Amino acid sequence: MENVDIVVIGAGVVGLAIAERLSKDYKSIYLLERHGSFGQETSSRNSEVIHAGIYYPIGSLKAKLCVEGNRMLYEICSRNNIAHSRIGKLIVATNEEEEEELVNLFERGKENGAAELKLLSSLEVKALEPHIQARAAMYSPSTGIIDTHALMKYFEEACKHQGGEVTYNCKVTGIVKSVNGYVVDVREASGESFTFNARVVINSAGLESDTIAQMAGIDIMKAEYGLKYCKGRYFRVANQKKCAKVSRLIYPVPHEKAPGLGVHVTKDLAGGMRLGPDMLYIDRSNFNYDVEPGLRTKFFESAVRFLPFLEEHDLTPDTAGIRPKLQGENENFRDFIIAEESARGLPGLINLIGIESPGLTCAPAIARYVADLARRILA
Repeated sequence: MENVDIVVIGAGVVGLAIAERLSKDYKSIYLLERHGSFGQETSSRNSEVIHAGIYYPIGSLKAKLCVEGNRMLYEICSRNNIAHSRIGKLIVATNEEEEEELVNLFERGKENGAAELKLLSSLEVKALEPHIQARAAMYSPSTGIIDTHALMKYFEEACKHQGGEVTYNCKVTGIVKSVNGYVVDVREASGESFTFNARVVINSAGLESDTIAQMAGIDIMKAEYGLKYCKGRYFRVANQKKCAKVSRLIYPVPHEKAPGLGVHVTKDLAGGMRLGPDMLYIDRSNFNYDVEPGLRTKFFESAVRFLPFLEEHDLTPDTAGIRPKLQGENENFRDFIIAEESARGLPGLINLIGIESPGLTCAPAIARYVADLARRILA
């Protein structure tokens, strides 16, 4: 059994950011990932957007960490030559009801601290994006796009350079409270097993974070840690001339109780354009990443309201991702859970549950938040 300071479970973008942050101060740190490389689940199957912090309830972790993470992420990218672009976003209203909601959203975004938001008239929208249709819009210049794989690679390499260990093909099979921490049982893909005694265990296991929490001794039903899987599918705009007609991210005004932001237009760093994701709650025991061609009409009808130049045959099935949501279908907002579990008799266990959008943007801010929790235990 190896004695270590910290075990981080899950090498998605958040787990990597946490390991990179903590490896600056603690050399005895292991990042464990069950897959053969980093970011094989939610982190590699998303819109790759750097969000501004507009949508989330005032005072929520999602709001605070998104605004902080936005600034931190641009700094990290600039300092380390990680491909990104601050292309900006328009949230567009296409009718009177959406226009009223847009004003509410604008006020919430300002209260959250989202940078440089501005309400635009239809003429001002046309000046920025001549080919889209909108009665009004909110402009968010601090929203951008990022090469998520390059960001994760940076976190991985920085963690290793600072003395941290990143280990793939390792599945955590048991977590038991010990006298001075936790005994963590791990099984390699080869079938061999090994054990750590860790003073701090950080559960950043994404889609399996509730399972890991339960393994460590949390009653996930009582704690309301149970996750719902929500699939999001994308279609790509295959016509490159039409992709060039839009230079920014274009989002609809979200409906109040919707569990997502609605099918939107995202650009990538190569100039391509996708529509998505949609929202489909699925059975977590049996899921896939298929995108059914028959959904094309639904995606087209969602987007043509503000992209009048779009034709249905422009769309081809692209990728899909799974969100680990705490909020069920038609349920009220649920915030990130980032909890050090001393109150449940498990000091040194830090759970991150329901880290969905804007988790990518929040990653460096979450890492700082979690590092502060860990330092109090290790002091």
